[in-house]
Amino acid sequence: MKYQTALSFRILKKPEVLSSTGWSRSTLHTRIKENLFVPPISLGERAIGFLAHETNSVLAAMVAGQSKEQIKALVASLVAQRKNSGVA
Repeated sequence: MKYQTALSFRILKKPEVLSSTGWSRSTLHTRIKENLFVPPISLGERAIGFLAHETNSVLAAMVAGQSKEQIKALVASLVAQRKNSGVA
């Protein structure tokens, strides 16, 4: 018999992301636009959230001193994984 594993994701709301990064809203949006941070997912008509594991991966890359190009590649990879897994 096959068992399906339920995926669980922790969703961070924008205030949590801003608090953990210390960025302003405009800085967050600029980094998303420049592909230096993962884009949010839609949680409804007027709500968004960020996947915690993606946010943590990008922050870890920043802490490790990765270049902008490396972070952009990481963000692209995370977004591709999201699309391939049907998460967003």
